Amino acid sequence: MAGTAFAVAATAASVAWVRISADGHIYTEQSVPEAPVALVLGAQVYDDGTPSPFLAGRLEVAQRLLETGKVRAILVSGDHMHWEYNEPGAMLRWLTSAGVPSEKVVLDHAGFDTYDSCARAHRIFGVQEAIVVTQTYHLPRAVALCRRLGVAAYGVGDDSVKRYRVPWLISSTREHGACVKAVYDAVSGRDPVHLGRLEPGVDEALAR
Repeated sequence: MAGTAFAVAATAASVAWVRISADGHIYTEQSVPEAPVALVLGAQVYDDGTPSPFLAGRLEVAQRLLETGKVRAILVSGDHMHWEYNEPGAMLRWLTSAGVPSEKVVLDHAGFDTYDSCARAHRIFGVQEAIVVTQTYHLPRAVALCRRLGVAAYGVGDDSVKRYRVPWLISSTREHGACVKAVYDAVSGRDPVHLGRLEPGVDEALAR
């Protein structure tokens, strides 16, 4: 009983921290302040290299942000730990096929989770300010972590995939546990799984 009570309390406190940290920093596409770069967080890619509807929804938002001048470059961050599975590559292909110039897209191949994507955006790619793009249920956690890690982040969320009711519900429910991990990561200040050298890609994309 005590263990259950502690878990419930820890989850509630973590969710509260995420929501408070993100409060006032989540916008619609139309109202979001301009920022140099959109940070698109990775999600599932199918075996044929096609982005899942959840990932495609995020990419559609980023494409519109670039087209309307809200951002001047797009940083796609996702899992490419194994050669045969490449989220950033799939994101680049989707964006360029939709008409986004390839020189405006920067790839982060080591965005293994939300914390790593935010930390690497700041520490490896030098991002100081960004619009974070993901689904709305994930957005408060993403914004909270990015702001904790040094990125002045605004969030714009995608709701287009709410039509996939079961996956949406499952993912939304899992966010409670993910908030606990987010607090642990934020407090520990751990390094990302992979750091590596500084990357000039974002600065180069902005200069073009």
